[in-house]
Amino acid sequence: MFVDHAKIFLQAGDGGDGCVSFRREKYVPFGGPDGGDGGRGGHIYLVADPHMTTLLDFKYKPHHKAKRGQHGSGNNCSGRDGEDLYLRVPLGTVVCDEQGNVLAELLEPGQTYLAARGGRGGRGNQHFATPTNKAPRKFEYGEEGEKRTLVLELKIIADVGIVGLPNAGKSTLLAAVTAANPKIAPYPFTTVHPNLGVMELDAASRCTLADIPGLIEGAHRGAGLGLRFLRHIERTKMLVHLVAPPENGNIDDFEHYHYAWHLVNQELAAYTETLARKPQIVCLTKIDLLTPETVEKIVREFREREGLEILPISAQTGAGLDALKEQIRRKLCELSQRQEESTQRHSGNNMQSGAEASIPSGE
Repeated sequence: MFVDHAKIFLQAGDGGDGCVSFRREKYVPFGGPDGGDGGRGGHIYLVADPHMTTLLDFKYKPHHKAKRGQHGSGNNCSGRDGEDLYLRVPLGTVVCDEQGNVLAELLEPGQTYLAARGGRGGRGNQHFATPTNKAPRKFEYGEEGEKRTLVLELKIIADVGIVGLPNAGKSTLLAAVTAANPKIAPYPFTTVHPNLGVMELDAASRCTLADIPGLIEGAHRGAGLGLRFLRHIERTKMLVHLVAPPENGNIDDFEHYHYAWHLVNQELAAYTETLARKPQIVCLTKIDLLTPETVEKIVREFREREGLEILPISAQTGAGLDALKEQIRRKLCELSQRQEESTQRHSGNNMQSGAEASIPSGE
């Protein structure tokens, strides 16, 4: 079961209490206080695990509690700290509070977030001895561990997101170019959760593709399954937008293809401008159902009316898939190069600013 949203309740460990004790040994009549400190309560950490793909574990077990610290004891012995609790979450997990404020994003393998802090251990009576009170019976109780309610949201990490209307052939394309095995059937909303697949671009490089459930009009407001899963393509570098022939109607009518393309872009923009600005490769899919004349007409109409080069493909026959892979490889290389140049430019500006700041005024 794919679960991408979970509400969890965390209770870190309480600190141990300090101890009241006095040294009692032969020939040491005034040994003084020797009460040890209580141990710290266990912290609770969230750890990004690349082997996890869902928040399912938190759906069935939302409550988590760390162990408390041990109490202090005599002979200046401090109690043992409570064992820290590490909860594994998938890469791409966003941690929010109940008000929706983002507290952390776990994007790298092994990245950790301190979700709940354990209570400090109390001090023993050895700390309260003074010249006027050499036998104190004062001690401190351990602090309570932090209690928090957090909301976890999963935004899968992929290089390319596949979008389109229901039954546009997204899952079929994913299965054709990767080793993924998504559910494929001739009815809308066959895909009810995102599917991931890895595509080999060449001998030395590969990329990850994400197929999300089909979008319909009003998806950004919750219609269909769109709103729930649109966040999964927020982190993609680019989109492959599939436009397919109508299930019922005239497959030669260009207006259908234009409407389908415009509707999906409209829903992406309504959800967030970030999605609308992502680079796209637009594909006319299922061309095995169309005549060559119809394919040529649709490609020409998109070019003339929208200035858009649309790529004809068929996941069933494999037509155009090599060209699609090459376009994806080229586009990802361009995006990577731009990011490197932007990073170098930003780094150079910082160095220049630092140098200017270190120039003496001459006064």
